[in-house]
Amino acid sequence: MPARIHHHLIDTLYVEAMLLADEARGYFDAVGKSERDGLDALRRVSFSCESLKVTTRLMHIIAWLLTQRAVMTGELEPRDALDPSRRLGTAPESDMEVVHAMPETAQQLIHSSMDLHRRVARLDQAQAGEVAVESPARTMLARLNHAL
Repeated sequence: MPARIHHHLIDTLYVEAMLLADEARGYFDAVGKSERDGLDALRRVSFSCESLKVTTRLMHIIAWLLTQRAVMTGELEPRDALDPSRRLGTAPESDMEVVHAMPETAQQLIHSSMDLHRRVARLDQAQAGEVAVESPARTMLARLNHAL
């Protein structure tokens, strides 16, 4: 993927993730509390668990995107971004029966976070495949060409 397209994609996903994180925080901290209080005890616990899963997904995505930005600016070597601690990892699973019993806004936020995680996971997997076959000599030549 050309560097300009990659940079634009990462920036676009970052903005999307931050907006979704802000929307989720606003909902789960305010409106969602009143909706949660109207649920029975088991559904209140499920609601709280799902809000944590949304937050976890989004924080993993944002951390991955920040790692990509560090690679793009030269602060981090591409091979270092493949370290397991810097990879996206798996998202917490949501039980769709539980999700469908949630208020509509909670459902939308859960589905949006899952969708965004799936899209970023495809990029993470593709990147791992690309960088793993790239030779160190080619990486150095690319960096020299970029610098010149």
